Amino acid sequence: MSSQAIRADKPLATTGFALVEGYDRVILLLYLVLICIGLVMVASASIGIADQNTGDPFFYAKRQFLRILLSLALLWFACRIPLQFWRRNGMALMMGSIILLAIVLIPGVGHTVNGATRWLNFGLFTFQISEIAKLFLIIYLSGYLLRRGDEMQTNTMGFIKPMLILAVASGLLVMEPDFGAAAVLLMTGLGLIFLGGVRFAQFLLFVVGTLCIMGLLAVSSPYRLARITSFLDPWADPFNSGFQLTQSLIAIGSGGWFGAGLGGSVQKLFYLPEAHTDFLFAIYAEEFGFVGQVCLIALFGLFALRCFAIAKLALQREQAFGAYLAYGVGLLITLQAVINIGVNMGALPTKGLTLPFVSYGGNSILSMSFAVGLVLRVYLECTSAVSSGGKERHARAGR
Repeated sequence: MSSQAIRADKPLATTGFALVEGYDRVILLLYLVLICIGLVMVASASIGIADQNTGDPFFYAKRQFLRILLSLALLWFACRIPLQFWRRNGMALMMGSIILLAIVLIPGVGHTVNGATRWLNFGLFTFQISEIAKLFLIIYLSGYLLRRGDEMQTNTMGFIKPMLILAVASGLLVMEPDFGAAAVLLMTGLGLIFLGGVRFAQFLLFVVGTLCIMGLLAVSSPYRLARITSFLDPWADPFNSGFQLTQSLIAIGSGGWFGAGLGGSVQKLFYLPEAHTDFLFAIYAEEFGFVGQVCLIALFGLFALRCFAIAKLALQREQAFGAYLAYGVGLLITLQAVINIGVNMGALPTKGLTLPFVSYGGNSILSMSFAVGLVLRVYLECTSAVSSGGKERHARAGR
């Protein structure tokens, strides 16, 4: 046991949160609060469109509730699987997700919605491959940083290998097109590699190159270019390309300090498109105001801090794989939340990303719940002395 390791029954001094035996109660509490907020807001934001399309005002809320129940079962399942399994099979899982991303692009196989081919249709449900690709990327990189951490820090090829995986997966996502998922996958991967202690010059060079490529891709497509130009000045064409963003800004601005109250949103009544999915935050802001926005953002901030605290504990217990896994999940959920909120507020171009745990959508809440289960497993193995394959060497998380 490392001399830096701390007792499981002592609080983690750097976070101020008490650590408890078994599964981490702080992560569970934050997760449950967020999904409950999401269920209430989906019911509120979708009541008009659900009544018009199905005759049942709570049609989408009922479906979201069933997905939450399935998500809880999936979270429990993830908690039961030893980290050793994910460590051994990370490469296979990542390659499998890349193959599925390629299969989606085969004409007649992938399911297309609004011009984007991102799903596989299984009859009773459709499955968005990008959701598992982001999660499997974290698992793969966590194992790679454990096995090849020294090589990555001293050898250029050690850095290039995971970059090739990132490039292939991101390229397939852009072809769907799913620019938002590609951006989240790249940023999460780069964040993990940075934490793994890669040489700063290499890291900076790759980041600059990635930004240049993404910029060229953005301006090379009339569709993406229109999104960027409308994002820069949505009021220039408020009834066409800028319609969705202007309606979102109106909703957020109408909320004031304390909002119109639950159910009091006007923009959800057929003004703001995708009110219960990508732009649910705008409806939340209209109904709960600035104070409600701060509270929701604080919940995501606390969730990220807790994931990082668990990662630090894993490093202290010499379980580097679990540490990288917790860091990756924290980065993934935080980045997606930041991008979604930024899009709703007009700070970023429209990406088509949901707000984790809150927005309507089965694939998102299922994959994010599974990710939370992985973090809970990391904490369990750290505090109950469950070994995931013996002591791991204390990998240098240089930054």
